[in-house]
Amino acid sequence: MKPGDQFLNAGMLASGFAPKRKKIHFTAIWISDVHLGTTGCQAARLLEFLQATESKTLYLVGDIIDGWQLKRRWYWDQTHNNIVQAVLKKAKKGTEVIFVPGNHDESIRQFIGFDFGGIRIRDELVHVTGKGKRMLVLHGDRFDGVIACAKWLAYLGDSLYTVILKFNGWLNSWRARAGLPYWSVSQYLKAKVKNAVNYISSFENALAAEARKRNLDGVICGHIHKPEVRDIDGIMYCNDGDWVESLSALVEEPSGELRLITWQEIMMQMDRAQILEDAIVYA
Repeated sequence: MKPGDQFLNAGMLASGFAPKRKKIHFTAIWISDVHLGTTGCQAARLLEFLQATESKTLYLVGDIIDGWQLKRRWYWDQTHNNIVQAVLKKAKKGTEVIFVPGNHDESIRQFIGFDFGGIRIRDELVHVTGKGKRMLVLHGDRFDGVIACAKWLAYLGDSLYTVILKFNGWLNSWRARAGLPYWSVSQYLKAKVKNAVNYISSFENALAAEARKRNLDGVICGHIHKPEVRDIDGIMYCNDGDWVESLSALVEEPSGELRLITWQEIMMQMDRAQILEDAIVYA
């Protein structure tokens, strides 16, 4: 088990709980920035999330596989395989799976418009919620000035980010042994550094402007690893976060409401459901 996964509770291992508990149902789930192929990917937690949830549609909103890192150094453990198998299994059982490639898995963009194993590969699309809101779905990297204008700088930033994630793993291993909860170093730095805050704000505003230009109600994206649902001048901006830091996804409830949900929240719901089931059994 790699350092980043050491604070998993023993009773929550992905191979153990899924067959015993009822799944949590959503109309749609959006997941991005998984970065399979890196040590920073929180693969065990994502696998738990996938096994604990069901949806009519599952959107994979880019950077699911980190081709940049795999070109530098090959890393791929069994849990990463299990995630791929879990997604394929959902598609086989009737979940509509739509893969919108990002910049880290940009090599898959050559297959846009094709369907493989029940998975549709699309550049972008419009999702209509149960409340009638028309939401643009795309990864978002083409609205990132660094990616668009200086790709070499993006590669450099990616290398520095990898170093921060390794430190984050070591820190949280220590925090787990000390009985402390998970804490993201990089998210803390993003919140405190002025340039990072300005970059995030510019990105969010650019995506909202694109949705407005297309006469849509909002936008759903990933890319910047900052989960967010907020109104930007009448446009609903949604970022589903990532699975290296925030461990978050965007979901559409049966009511049509869009909201963020985290791995921790899903695990707590599963625990509560198990407690209620046990109470009924032993009543």
